[in-house]
Amino acid sequence: MAINEKKLEELLNQYPTKVKRNRKKHLIIKDSSLAHQEIEANTRTIPGIITNRGCAFAGCKGVVLGPLKDMVHIVHGPIGCAYYTWGTRRNKAKSDDPTKNFINYCVSSDMQESDIVFGGEKKLARLIDEVMDIFQPNAITISATCPVGLIGDDLQAVAKAAQEKHGVEIMAFNCEGYKGVSQSAGHHIANNILMERVIGQGDWEEAPGKYPINILGEYNIGGDSWEVERILEEIGYTVVSVMTGDGSYEELKNAHVAELNLVQCHRSINYIAEMLETKYGTPWLKVNFIGVQSTIETLRNMALYFNDPALTQKTEEVIAKELARTEPIIEQYKKICEGKTAFCFVGGSRGHHYQGLFAELGIETVLAGYEFAHRDDYEGRDIIPEIKLDADTKNIPEIHVSPDERRFRLKLSPERLAEMKKKIPLSNYQGMNIEMKDGTIIVDDLNHFETEEFIKLLQPDIFSSGIKDKYVVQKMGIPSKQLHSYDYSGPYAGFNGAVKFAEDIAMSFATPTWNFITPPWKNKPLLEGTIVEGGCSVC
Repeated sequence: MAINEKKLEELLNQYPTKVKRNRKKHLIIKDSSLAHQEIEANTRTIPGIITNRGCAFAGCKGVVLGPLKDMVHIVHGPIGCAYYTWGTRRNKAKSDDPTKNFINYCVSSDMQESDIVFGGEKKLARLIDEVMDIFQPNAITISATCPVGLIGDDLQAVAKAAQEKHGVEIMAFNCEGYKGVSQSAGHHIANNILMERVIGQGDWEEAPGKYPINILGEYNIGGDSWEVERILEEIGYTVVSVMTGDGSYEELKNAHVAELNLVQCHRSINYIAEMLETKYGTPWLKVNFIGVQSTIETLRNMALYFNDPALTQKTEEVIAKELARTEPIIEQYKKICEGKTAFCFVGGSRGHHYQGLFAELGIETVLAGYEFAHRDDYEGRDIIPEIKLDADTKNIPEIHVSPDERRFRLKLSPERLAEMKKKIPLSNYQGMNIEMKDGTIIVDDLNHFETEEFIKLLQPDIFSSGIKDKYVVQKMGIPSKQLHSYDYSGPYAGFNGAVKFAEDIAMSFATPTWNFITPPWKNKPLLEGTIVEGGCSVC
């Protein structure tokens, strides 16, 4: 059942007037006949609404920093904050030296009431000493949580003193949860400091192999990065660093030698991509390794960029080999999935990327959106000059980089660069909206109420979102494919990932589980009452 403006208005009318005005700006029905459809994003969630968003701390430590395996990541704050960002995203990592892989550890200053009253700086300094004594990591990060900012602990001073004492890089991130409207603020804070303190600190002046690249915005959920690297290395690319899935401090230091940066998750890493282009002259290419056709398009775009006939030939050979192996398997699963519909509401770029993979299985996406996007994630980067900075955005320090006097080098001539920008998404992202079909719903910061109402109206066959909302939807009798950390499955990237995703989605539809689920309200009312003279009696 399609939703028209009248149905959307009826849904919004259930809100108080002020809330309705706000939420209406975050919801659009795709209509390609209109010259432009603006959607509001990256603004505060209305108090009292149950949102799926995370905080700035979650975006900084939980998303960007956490996957770096050879660093110990200290959370300065209550233990709950550390636990929330530890082990929930399934960032896999392996290392030739197991003593330098700390991804399984949760390290926190475990602030108590007395620390809030008297300050936690001394406790943090002692914790850093313990970390150095026990683990001897290559570097340390310290991430601040809300109480730290409120009581005024000086993380930068503690980190500076500890660095002088121990002789390793110790970075403090003032990413208190309240710093922004969502985890997006934390991404930006992490990007800034990694750019200032890590990238470019290595000794390499050139890459150790041909076609050197960095993979940006890939966090190796369920092993995604390993599948992407498998394909790229078979073709002949040299992966210098991954930011940050299965990544390391030592690799990041030499990211400046890459000839091309691949941007998978635009929102979380576009800041570093832009700064790398400014400082070292390295263009970035918007890529998508989710889905067979998207992977193929990305590989061909990369070959066009490097403009080497041998690379192009090898690319086509690998594509043909992978298609011959995976297409027959996917076709079998497609028979089960075809004709179904999906909601695809996931943070980062996943709300966009997975629509293509769903389509390859014959599943139509009828609603999509992001938890923490900015307008350019929906409408494309051309609208960035139109975006007005508000007070929340100004909370995040801006750093301005300039061309590196020694290492800046144009990777393509201006003429070649202009030619490539006409053919491939070089230093550009057109946003999610452009690929949405007319009549589909695009929603920013989808909340619990809207989730239930849209499910009633659109009756999707599968719901794809994050950890927080999947269980409610499953109780409604709808399969939920959790795309935040893949529900202990994956990888879902690349050719092998597409096969695994097809298998998991087909199982969701084919399982008899749903026949045995009867919501409790179907058999017994949740509330019983009787009307008596003089008032109402609830029993």
